[in-house]
Amino acid sequence: MDAERWQRLSPLLDALLELEPAARAERLAELRADDPGLAAELSELIALEDDHQDFLSEPLVPTQHTGAMRPGTEVGSYRLESLLGEGGMGQVWLASRADGLYQRRVALKLLRPGLADTNLRSRFTRERQILARLAHPHIARLLDAGVTRDGLPYLALEYVEGEPITDYCRNQRTPLDKRLRMFQQICDAVSHAHANLIVHRDLKPSNILVTPAGDVRLLDFGIAKLLDSSDVPLPEQTRTGARAFTLHYAAPEQVRGEPVTTMTDVYSLGVVLYELLTDAKPYRLKRQTAAEWEEAILAADPLRPSQAVMRHVDTTDVDPGALRRLGRQLAGDLDNIVLKTLSKRPEQRYPSVEALSLDLQRFESGRPVLARAQSLRYRFNKYVARHRWALATASLVTVVLAAALGIVAWQAREALGEASRAQAMQDFMVGLFESARGTPEGEALDLRGLLDASVARGTRELARQPRARAELFGVVARMRTGLGDYNEARALLDRQAAIIGSTDDIPESLRIESLTQRGKVLRLLGLPRDCAALMQPSLDAARSQQAQLPSQVSEFYSELGRCRRANGERQGARQLFERSLALRREQLENNEVAEVENLIDLAGLQADAQRSREALLGFEQARRRLQQAVGDRHPLQVEIGRNLAMLRSELGQLDAAERDAREALDIALDVNGAQHPSTLDVRRQLAALHVAQGRYAQAQGELEQIRNLLVVRLGPDHLELAEVHRQLARVAWERGDEERALGELERAASIARKQGDRARLATVLFDHAQVLFDSGRPVEARALLLQVRELRVVLFGETHGQVGDTDGLLGEVELALGEGESGRARLQRAVDLTRRHYGDRDPHTRRAEIELARAQADAGDAAALIHLDSLAELPITDETLRELGWRAQAYAAQVRCQGAQRGEARAKLDGLLRTIADARTDGSEIKRNVERLRAQCAD
Repeated sequence: MDAERWQRLSPLLDALLELEPAARAERLAELRADDPGLAAELSELIALEDDHQDFLSEPLVPTQHTGAMRPGTEVGSYRLESLLGEGGMGQVWLASRADGLYQRRVALKLLRPGLADTNLRSRFTRERQILARLAHPHIARLLDAGVTRDGLPYLALEYVEGEPITDYCRNQRTPLDKRLRMFQQICDAVSHAHANLIVHRDLKPSNILVTPAGDVRLLDFGIAKLLDSSDVPLPEQTRTGARAFTLHYAAPEQVRGEPVTTMTDVYSLGVVLYELLTDAKPYRLKRQTAAEWEEAILAADPLRPSQAVMRHVDTTDVDPGALRRLGRQLAGDLDNIVLKTLSKRPEQRYPSVEALSLDLQRFESGRPVLARAQSLRYRFNKYVARHRWALATASLVTVVLAAALGIVAWQAREALGEASRAQAMQDFMVGLFESARGTPEGEALDLRGLLDASVARGTRELARQPRARAELFGVVARMRTGLGDYNEARALLDRQAAIIGSTDDIPESLRIESLTQRGKVLRLLGLPRDCAALMQPSLDAARSQQAQLPSQVSEFYSELGRCRRANGERQGARQLFERSLALRREQLENNEVAEVENLIDLAGLQADAQRSREALLGFEQARRRLQQAVGDRHPLQVEIGRNLAMLRSELGQLDAAERDAREALDIALDVNGAQHPSTLDVRRQLAALHVAQGRYAQAQGELEQIRNLLVVRLGPDHLELAEVHRQLARVAWERGDEERALGELERAASIARKQGDRARLATVLFDHAQVLFDSGRPVEARALLLQVRELRVVLFGETHGQVGDTDGLLGEVELALGEGESGRARLQRAVDLTRRHYGDRDPHTRRAEIELARAQADAGDAAALIHLDSLAELPITDETLRELGWRAQAYAAQVRCQGAQRGEARAKLDGLLRTIADARTDGSEIKRNVERLRAQCAD
């Protein structure tokens, strides 16, 4: 049977085979009336199907085997690696260069071995000619061509590692806009082919690969047609032959065997686009047979893409909401674009691939598409959608202007109300100060008494005005905070918070200010965790108000950032500080002092991160800005001076640090008074600097002033006094006054016991034990240290660094009592705990290492003596480490005094004593210790 006859019989036979016997007989009768011969041939074929179950089970063109082509075979300059795929006419192999000239992997396409069909060879030659004419970034390039030793032609093509475009989009869940952009890359490639008078004729997803980078490549021009060629085309054969095109993507004219044009590729692109948009084929068939596909392509109308998507809502695992959104996106323009490409008649499709691509671009830019009727309503809707932001802005401006008149009237009423409340507050405060005229002449006004009176009077006179009463409490609390009365301020702010929580018409500004002040007082009272817990839940509410209340919200950010910094949350604090600074700089009326606060906060973060020099620059910049804005006499200058002194002290610049601290103290005395907490903090810092400089008499003078001021203000049993007594004890011991040192420590311990502060009590008892041990009373020292260790284990756990400190001193005591093995074990544990808790370079760890190395060297460990020498070279910029270095030198010399290096050791101790005398002019414990070791060495 010839191919033309079979082409007519094949679809009819498929249709008849799928009918029930009665229906089949009826259909044959109809055919017999029209064409008796055709009906007879169909009856014979149906009889063969019924009588022989293996009828047509073998293809008319038998499957060819790979023959001699196998991995490792050399084809021209290439070596075959693996078979990528094969079809009726050829094979495609992954191959690489075999001649070694350069490295390249290619897709090698060659005819099946054993095929001698001249038409297939002609088609292969035609594909080579077509690929040679194409040069496009989205078309796989022809790299080489040749003939094998057996005379088989081959093509070396660019190897594209990727997956079919539909699989790629499905696996990657590619969004719609990206799918359309990838499809336009396909259109560009096909358009380039058409410009070179080439029709692909087999466009389908398996011939359109997407690389891992997301680039599209068009492959397989095996059945492409040269429009300018005069060659007679090969006949398009049916299923029993070797159909050249893929049926599912074939245009109606291909199925009918009619001449193809560029609009044939437009149809195939439409099928590919349909699949990209819906993950489904355009036609829904009951039976997936070739006959039904041909009939659908020729006569059936495809379902709209938006309807095809909506049919999957209840039948797939994909999110139904996402499918509904996709359906809404496809409905309208994209539906019309796809259906226009799938028109049965070529003249009803897009005239070219460029026209299809341009219509897709119009859709993406919101312009009217040519696939839809250009009605006035449609074009108007497109215009509105395209310019929606401009039109929305214009509408919004109109609405705002209309609403502005009403808002202005409302604000006028609110302003009158605010003015009345402000006047009432002013009258209240004026009346309060007028009532203070009765102060005897020559006596200072009792400001704290006046503030107490204002609260009492406000509670009485503003009983029916909760908002005004809340504002009054806030003002007085801020004044109390400025005076350093943090507990009194906290009590007032708690009363204010109760009013705010029970009143409806409280403005947001007052709520934010109240939270900020409460957080500030908690931080100043040493409760930063309580501060963060109070303020953090209101962060989102404050952020929503920053446009309307920039000043209040920026201060809220700053205070919450300070609390988080105090809790060690440096990154979170930095974000809040930077947000506050940006908000303040955006305000029309710049507040220089508020910006300086932000600069101080950011510089403090640099100091926390051990970037001392960067922090110094930040504080210096803040000081200059503050001087330019308000001059030298401002409370913030005190904070800046304290931070500068701290940083210079860490860098070993003790004289410069003392100068900054003294300047800060002068300003604090001037603007805050002697009893203010910030003034006392500067005095403490100055005293600590004097201790580091070895000027113990001056340190004692500062500490005694602090003690006297605190006794007047807080009473003799306040916890702050316990710390002052402990510092006075240290200074007394450095000066050699053992009796006073022990007395101060006993007073500190008494206060800590009375106030129930066990952590402070443990610290005081530890210092007491240190003094007893250095005074030659190791038995009493051990008894105290065992108490300290028990307390610290209960408070902090067995592995805490403070337990390590205690074990270190216990180890020294046990060594002094002759318990060598136990003492060295204690010291080894001390080194392990302090290193784990404080770090390798911390003074606590260094002290433990020095004492352990001394004990091991005394026991004859030569390596320990070398380690002791290395510890003697500690950095001299830190005064604590410098003193520990002196201690290590003295211990190393002591060990050498017991051997042949006695003279060298005595000279070392003499030099060390001169160094200490220059640095510690007021006497010190380390100097007395070295003098004792020098005397032992001389004996």
